[in-house]
This record gives sequence, C-alpha cells and structure tokens, in this order.
Amino acid sequence: MLRSMFTAISALNLHQDYLDVISDNLANANTTGFKSSRVVFQDLLSEVISPGAAPAGSKGGVNPTQIGLGAQLGYIAPVFTQGMTQSTGRNLDCAIQGEGFFIFDQGLDRRYSRDGSFTVDASGYLVSSSSGLRVQGWQNPNPGATTLDTNAGIGEIIIPLDNTIARETATVRLGGNLDSETAIDGIVNTSFTVFDSMGVTHNPAVRFTRTGANTWSWTATSPAGVTGSGTVTFDSSGHVSATNPATSTITFPGSTGAEQVDFTVDMTDITMLANSNSVASTFQDGLAAGSVSDIYIAQNTGQVYAVYSNGLKELVGQVALASFTNPSGLIRDGGNYFMIGLNSGEPAISAADSAGKGKIMTSSLEASNVDMAQEFTNMILAQRGFQASSRVISTSDEILQELVNLKR
Repeated sequence: MLRSMFTAISALNLHQDYLDVISDNLANANTTGFKSSRVVFQDLLSEVISPGAAPAGSKGGVNPTQIGLGAQLGYIAPVFTQGMTQSTGRNLDCAIQGEGFFIFDQGLDRRYSRDGSFTVDASGYLVSSSSGLRVQGWQNPNPGATTLDTNAGIGEIIIPLDNTIARETATVRLGGNLDSETAIDGIVNTSFTVFDSMGVTHNPAVRFTRTGANTWSWTATSPAGVTGSGTVTFDSSGHVSATNPATSTITFPGSTGAEQVDFTVDMTDITMLANSNSVASTFQDGLAAGSVSDIYIAQNTGQVYAVYSNGLKELVGQVALASFTNPSGLIRDGGNYFMIGLNSGEPAISAADSAGKGKIMTSSLEASNVDMAQEFTNMILAQRGFQASSRVISTSDEILQELVNLKR
C-alpha cells in the first residue's frame, strides 16, 4: 500500500517542476528574445512481478508482469522557434530572422543571446543596452573601406565618436559668362572655395585674360603661387568648343597634415556672350570636416555605419553571429544570455545572411516565443496531474486507515 503513496509523491514532485517551468515561461512572455522551455516526462523503474516466459512446445509465451514506480523529469529543453519581430524604430535595435545568436564578451569567456538591443557607451564601444557587455564582430581597420574580412577573428566594435572626416574636392565646375565685348588683354577675375583632405577651405583665384576674338587664357593662383593654367576657345555661338589642356587641373599644397589639393576644373558651361561678366563656381564635390551625428546598423548584413554631420557615412564594423550544432545544449546564464554547454558544440561564427545564419532585421527586436494559450493549457494539465496524484495519496491513506480499523 505504501508503494502507491510513494509513486504518487514522485508525480507530485514532477508536476510541481512542470508548473515551475510553466510559471517561468509566463513570467518571460514579454522578455526580448526569450525562448520558452518544454518539459519531458519519463517513467521510473518498474518492479518485475513476473519476468514472463518464452513459448515452449505447445505452450505459448507469457508476457512479463510489472508495476511502475512512478514518474521522473526526463529533461527541460529550450524551444528555439522564431519569435515575432517587433518594430522599435531605433537604429541600434536588431532582431535575427533565422538561425544564430549575437555574441558578447564577458571577459574570460563569451555569452550568446537573441536580444539585440544595443547602444554605444561613453568609450565608443557597441554594447548590450541591458548589461553593458561588448558586442563582438569585426572592426574596420581601414577607414574608407567598404568591405570587411569576415574570415578574420572577432573582437569589440568601437565607434569613433571623436573622429571627423572630410572629402577633398576632386571636381569643380565653372559656369557663367565672359563678356564678348571685353577688349583684347581685358581681364576677368573670379575665385571659388574648395576643401583639402582635412576639410580646410581654400580659395584659389582664377584670372581670365582675353587673347583673341574667341580665345581666353586662364591662370589659377593660390598663396603658393601659380597652380594651373590653360586656354578656352569659344565657337561662333558663344559656347566652349575646346579647352587646352583638355582636362584642366589645379594643384597646390593643402593645410598642415592634409594631402596636396589636386582637382579638375570643368569650364564647358562658360559662355561668351554680349553680357556682363559672371563666371563663378556652380559645383564642387568637397565637404568640410564633419563629426559623428548618428550610428545605424544595416539591414540583413549587420554592418555598422557612422553618419557624419556633413552627410558622409563610414563603415565602422560588422556584427558577428554564432550558431551551434545543438542549441538545445546551451546553458541559460540569466540576463537573456546563454553559455556553451557540454552538449551544445562549439560556435560557428560568421556574418549574418551567410553560412546558414539568419538575416539581421534592424530597428526591430525579437519578441518572446512563449505561446500563452499553450502555457495556460499546460497549466491545466499540470494542475489536474497534481490533483490526481493528491487523490491517490488520500485514497491510499483511507485504505490504510481501514486496515488499522480492522483491529477494532
């Protein structure tokens, strides 16, 4: 009679564990990137009353007779189904659509998570918003490069918050008019603004001198002296028919620390009509130095860009993803993190949208994959299982009481 009570006790303990898991799932129904857990039951040992017998001669075989001794917890495994993607509108929020985990450095080892809520700390590191652990990926070693070697080792991603970048002028376009009534040897002066590689402005002067009925010579000067010269020839309608040299180039030293300023001048938009002199720069492609004004992560690839106040952007790095042969073998470590387990396998690290990894959905976070309807159903099952086991204990107690009463 005691056997039924101990069997029921094992079931009570098991259903309590079941309810604990359900409670944890429901508690994390709104936890970013949370993966629910499922419980698998197993039976305990069975007492063999009779081992059975094999067929012999004209006598058939006999099946074994066994009485089970209860149930036990088989295992609790995370369920790695995809959670719903929720838009946040925040540039540094990321969700993984497909396989993979974000990688974080904890000092001695690494942690893995589906929670892609990132921020930039005071030192410029890309980190987890909740824990401050540094996001792992590839840093761009060559400012200005547009691709990264994702076969190299991973490390922290640092945003150059104090960095400034400029764009040196490469092309200048002059437009306007040279008065066709200007006398031979008449002079027209103009100047324009260009930028060197440090974003410092320079204002070279250009002097046009009429040398013939349809020709003008030009000379560009800067504080360093003459920096370029040539001629412009117009046709009978007052439009440029030829320039000599064909490509007009102006060159002069840049500011301290800057490269030499070297740009071409396009004069084909200048006219020579009976009008006032109005030659001026209509276009130049240089930009003054700009500072970091925004950070964003590119859709699908997870490339990290710094946007500057002058409109330029620079590839800073790329977020790495890890996948595992058996993600169910990972160990939960709290804070939405997993750590490598004995049965998870080693991480396979690569860029997003490659080598079987999922895509990175930016300005979004992955919601918990807890199915509340399923969890409430499981709660009912756990409650009924607990009630049934309790009833077995109370029934066994009543039977024992009856046995005690037989003495009376």
